[in-house]
Amino acid sequence: MPDTDAKDTKNYYLDVPPRKEAFFLKGSNALDWGMQNRLARIFRPDTGRTVMLAIDHGYMQGPTSGLERVDVSIVPLLPYSDALMLTRGVLRSTIPSSYGRGIVLRASGGPSILKELSNEQLAVDLDDAVRLNVAALAVQVYVGADFETQTVHNMTRLVDIGYRSGIPVLGVTAVGRDMVRDARYLSLSCRICAELGAQLVKTYYVEEGFETVTASCPVPIIMAGGKKLPELDALTMAYHAIEQGAAGVDMGRNIFQSEFPAAMIQAVSKVVHERMKPREAFQLFQDLRGRERIAR
Repeated sequence: MPDTDAKDTKNYYLDVPPRKEAFFLKGSNALDWGMQNRLARIFRPDTGRTVMLAIDHGYMQGPTSGLERVDVSIVPLLPYSDALMLTRGVLRSTIPSSYGRGIVLRASGGPSILKELSNEQLAVDLDDAVRLNVAALAVQVYVGADFETQTVHNMTRLVDIGYRSGIPVLGVTAVGRDMVRDARYLSLSCRICAELGAQLVKTYYVEEGFETVTASCPVPIIMAGGKKLPELDALTMAYHAIEQGAAGVDMGRNIFQSEFPAAMIQAVSKVVHERMKPREAFQLFQDLRGRERIAR
């Protein structure tokens, strides 16, 4: 039977106004609960930023240097990442299902590096993304390329698909062989992705005007790591990107192609989440690489 005296123990906190916390990510307050929850698996709520480890390079260029054996080179780095960007083939075959952080699934593909890269199609079905419990879907957008409209349409279709199951979409602003890489172009590409529904955008860092790229994009921007740089240069680039408004980094080659990748990803994390200065982070990298060398 119900406790007839329960009314005497109730406390409705009549002196406390209702609480409604704003979601911590830029441009995300109007998103559904499930979509916000998935974004919180990618971005750390305490900092609002992310260190995403990108290992999806093989979808167009095969066994990339450093990714020949993902089980050997990447799995040991997983504890230091906030999210992982990869293909469903590698996810199923190699990544432990105990990995509890955000999975950003590459959802576009088609041509290899031997063909016109912009001629991509959607390459993942929503049902499979749900089965894999992914936190976001990533799609390449080639503004200014031969198949620009097709790749933009890929993204808008994926945004519609994602809304049905509460899965956000990461628009990746691609820069092909003959495409310019400056703040004006990147602002154009990022704004198009955001205007047409992407909940977050990945783009490259440029030294001149990057703050205008982040300021003019109404959703979070994640900095792409790009080609392999010396460790201090990569840490400096990440620092400047964060200081100029990026919500995190998505680094691949600058981590897994480092001679000491575990040390490097930990140094990057300090830059992103604690805004550690580049030279301090490089010193940390040097300290950690000594331990990594001994552990080998």
